[in-house]
Amino acid sequence: MPSPSPSASFPFMPNWAGAAVEYWTDAWQRSILTLDVLRERGNMYLEHEQSGKPPVLIFDYEIIVDGRKLERPANYALALIKPPADCVPTDAHKRPFVVIDPRAGHGPGIGGSKIDSEIGIALKQGHPCYFVMFFPHPEPGQTIECVTAAEQMFIAKVNELHPGDAGKPFVIGNCQGGWALMILAALSPESVGPILLAGSPISYWSGVAGKYPMRYSGGLLGGTWAASFAGDLGNGKFDGAHLVNNFEQLDPANTYWSKPYSLYAKIDTERQRFLDFERWWGGHFLLNKEEMEWISQNLFVGNRLSAGEIHIDEGRRQIDLRNIRSPIIVFASWGDNITPPQQALNWIPDLYANTDEIRENEQTIVYFLHEHVGHLGIFVSAGVATREHNELACALDLMDILPPGLYEAIITDVHPELPGLEFVTGRYVIRFEPREVDDILALDDGRQDERAFEVVRRVAQVNQTMYDSFVSPWVKAFSNETSATLLRNMSSARLERQLLSDSNPMLKALAPIAAAVRAQRKQVAPDNPLLLAEQQASAGIVQVLDTYRDVRDAASEMTFKAIYELPLTAALVGFKPEALHTAKPVRTPSWEQQEVRKLKHTELETWFEKGSQESGFLRLLIYVASGVGVVDKRPFDGIRKLIRERGLDSKITLAQLKHAVKRQTSLVRLDEERALAGLHALLPKVEQRREALELARKLLAMGGPIKEEKLQRLNRVAQILQVDEKTTTV
Repeated sequence: MPSPSPSASFPFMPNWAGAAVEYWTDAWQRSILTLDVLRERGNMYLEHEQSGKPPVLIFDYEIIVDGRKLERPANYALALIKPPADCVPTDAHKRPFVVIDPRAGHGPGIGGSKIDSEIGIALKQGHPCYFVMFFPHPEPGQTIECVTAAEQMFIAKVNELHPGDAGKPFVIGNCQGGWALMILAALSPESVGPILLAGSPISYWSGVAGKYPMRYSGGLLGGTWAASFAGDLGNGKFDGAHLVNNFEQLDPANTYWSKPYSLYAKIDTERQRFLDFERWWGGHFLLNKEEMEWISQNLFVGNRLSAGEIHIDEGRRQIDLRNIRSPIIVFASWGDNITPPQQALNWIPDLYANTDEIRENEQTIVYFLHEHVGHLGIFVSAGVATREHNELACALDLMDILPPGLYEAIITDVHPELPGLEFVTGRYVIRFEPREVDDILALDDGRQDERAFEVVRRVAQVNQTMYDSFVSPWVKAFSNETSATLLRNMSSARLERQLLSDSNPMLKALAPIAAAVRAQRKQVAPDNPLLLAEQQASAGIVQVLDTYRDVRDAASEMTFKAIYELPLTAALVGFKPEALHTAKPVRTPSWEQQEVRKLKHTELETWFEKGSQESGFLRLLIYVASGVGVVDKRPFDGIRKLIRERGLDSKITLAQLKHAVKRQTSLVRLDEERALAGLHALLPKVEQRREALELARKLLAMGGPIKEEKLQRLNRVAQILQVDEKTTTV
């Protein structure tokens, strides 16, 4: 317990001497204990290194496919997560979850480092859960194509283990795992269910003026040659510590002061949280030089993914994100300075001029924008896991049958007067509101600033060619595994942890001293004037470092624009001035895609007057609900309950329901008049028509009072079906 303030003992005169003794005793003790925690971190780092750097998961797991043993080896593996003893048993009939963690310098496991995490949410709901992990060292000759091939086999294995009617696996890609997931889903569109991109950059050039300085790094370095240089110095290996250092430099106040000071200031409560995070943050992994070159040239600087300019298998296969058939869920945050919402979402207008094109391509895209959580918080924060991830996971089946289009997910708190409360589980309810492509563009301050990045890409190509031809051979000649290992061990992150560990003989006496301090710990009173002065000094240091960051970032942006927005720079690399001011070419469907659409259209024409009673009910409900377009989870749960009550759950699988909704939506959009006229054939009996209208009213009322537009649509259907309006009231 904190000791009483000295002023409490001397109410008429401050005991400055007592306050000073109390503060300096506490400060000395905190210093020793902080140093001891750093020693523990160093020991943990060395133990983690010696054990092969396993994932930082808190869950037991079993490797079921080892990518190192595949025909095209990759240092990846598919692991089955075992639920804890106090968790609900896994239900093999539920949709499997697959989590892909980022390989961006750190090791795997952050998506399951807590009970309240992406993996924890899946296990709590009884879903089988799998984890795509990776090992510290890449396989010889490993490329991004090898990794993609391995991940395709992993998803195929999950589908093989779960062939039932629960639906294709729900796959989560965290950060850099997101672009890998998009490639996987584009190449194997029938193998995955809904996919979630959590803080994942896809459109790398996007951002707003005055923010997100990381996007300027490639241009200020002169392109991608620096990644190749680091790979050559590493004897063909790229050290992930370089990427981690880039992240840390984004917020110097946090890196150099706030994080260590928070440990020092809260040493009595912060120890375990600090060590848990540092176990992952300090586990640096390696990539092959070829992998890092592919990433930097095609993504970071090239920005080729959303443009459809990436080809694999020696150019025989194009990665076209429009091939993805499953719902795409994008989770971004305004507090994320590594993957801002513009980088997470601007691939949508890159692919589609408007929402009609999204519907025409039969693609469903849902996005959710958090107000303030930071980049790591998107997949680390317990609060985000229990709210956003939990609600998105609960609404998977609904998102899987959403009509094609663009939606924003809105999560709100429940209240006692909420209609349809019996269909809500937990504290929140989720709904999906239709959006237009212009809504995505409105999140940006215009995209004209991206023209300069076209110049950066051309400069990068020139510099890369120059480096590969004239510099790389010399660097390779003077590099070997010994020099590469020495360079890696001398990095500040590794050296700091090695020096502050029991391997340093100068720290041998620290552990018993820290134990003695803990035994006689005396905390300073929270109103101690010297403690308050310390906190004010800390705030001042943070302010100074933040000011330095702001000035540095502003100077970087100004320098970038001064170089790459200059017409002379564009001309020097072969760009004509007008080329930078023309719109992106329209990506028209290929001949094969056009023929497939014609065949689908012809086949769809045969279903206007054909189908079951359930198909007629779905068509009626889709027509009535399509006017306003907001999709609420409560009516969907009501439909599922209706299916169960009628004993149809064993006959109508989720895949069949998805197919039926998709077909009826397409029919209504193709020819509304003919679709409504066809209800006569699908609902031939008067009692069937009455029942369908009554059920539609009940389900629509679950989302609140039925709006006038929907009431008008209901009445129109009643007239077409020749059903008395009075019989349809609830």
